[in-house]
Amino acid sequence: MRRFASSGFGWVDARLLKDGWLKIMSPEEVAVYLFLCLVANQQGISWYRRDRIREALDLGEEETHRALARLCELDLVAYLPFGRYDSEGFRQVLSLPPAKGRLS
Repeated sequence: MRRFASSGFGWVDARLLKDGWLKIMSPEEVAVYLFLCLVANQQGISWYRRDRIREALDLGEEETHRALARLCELDLVAYLPFGRYDSEGFRQVLSLPPAKGRLS
């Protein structure tokens, strides 16, 4: 039987597979989404900067940027800059939106 260590608060909603989200996401988008799920706190918030995400996943800068933008476009992740003039910010993994009419 699998055991869960108390080393963090990672979770992934099973509807990601059941509702077809994985079918419309690139491998890079899935990797970034999973990473954010694993590093986020209980409210789904991550403070990881783009360069740290890129390094952890061994992705290129453009791949990381596109994946993060697409996750926001799909309403899977929200983004808020740290400050008015910052290029980095908070990312929050959101509850999965209803799949009906969204996925193709």
